Amino acid sequence: MSFSLENIRQALGDGLLSFPVTDFDSNGQFNADTYRQRLEWFVEQGVSSIFVAGGTGEFFSLDMSDYEQIVKVAVETVAGRVPVIASAGRSVADAKRYVKVAEEAGCDGILLMPPFLTECPEDGIVQYATEIMQSSSIQFIYYNRGNGILGTDSVQKLADENPNLVALKDGVGNIAMLNDTIKTVGDRLVYIGGVPTAEIFAEGYLSIGVNTYSSAVFNFMPEMAMKFYTALRAGDKATVTSIIQDFFIPFCRLRDEKKGYAVSLIKAGAAIIGRPAGSVRAPLTDPSDAHYAALKKIIDANL
Repeated sequence: MSFSLENIRQALGDGLLSFPVTDFDSNGQFNADTYRQRLEWFVEQGVSSIFVAGGTGEFFSLDMSDYEQIVKVAVETVAGRVPVIASAGRSVADAKRYVKVAEEAGCDGILLMPPFLTECPEDGIVQYATEIMQSSSIQFIYYNRGNGILGTDSVQKLADENPNLVALKDGVGNIAMLNDTIKTVGDRLVYIGGVPTAEIFAEGYLSIGVNTYSSAVFNFMPEMAMKFYTALRAGDKATVTSIIQDFFIPFCRLRDEKKGYAVSLIKAGAAIIGRPAGSVRAPLTDPSDAHYAALKKIIDANL
């Protein structure tokens, strides 16, 4: 870990965040060489933090061997230029192991994923997250999503009980609920937009004080993603509207054609621009030929 708490808060709260896809070779195994190249490219393109082995990076399909390699390669490649955040989750015991591996590799923080599968009461989720957060001094971001959604009172309790909880990442897209949390919990936490294709929510996020979000499309349209973010923060509504109309609406419509495309299309986009990362792992599926062609058409129209 090479960043202070204040450095991490600043990087998470002001700047574009992104989640690189995880590179697999033709046999479906982690490809460290092309992953290094991808991370170097990300840093060169100006992201403020890099989230490795996240949702876009197929955390749900990685085994511990994959994960160990990914966090080691990421920390070595990024070399302290921006914070490196790794994911953890599944059971409490599993999450603690992921945290330990990431911390020993030198990661700057952990994105804590929701518990595995089962429906969860909020007090149980708080207990789950607290047990994991109190196993380490590393900084945590809680991902409010799926079966691990916390309301305002529970977020407040989680923040009160865990000084190393630095941020909340929203994966719900309920602006009213998030606004309640922000106005209640205040600047104790940094707030990050984290719904799939977060740019489509970006104007709503910004209106309640969420200054940044994770951009998956940065994997294949980094210049456009950065142009959009810069225009958003500058209040350039014409540019924001134009990019949403020309790129994000068609992209989101295509994404909604099949479950899992929020990740599968990102890997396909990387291949289209000449930076392939291999196929997605099951249970995801690669886009059909028709959907791949449709994505290429959207990309070509916006380059």
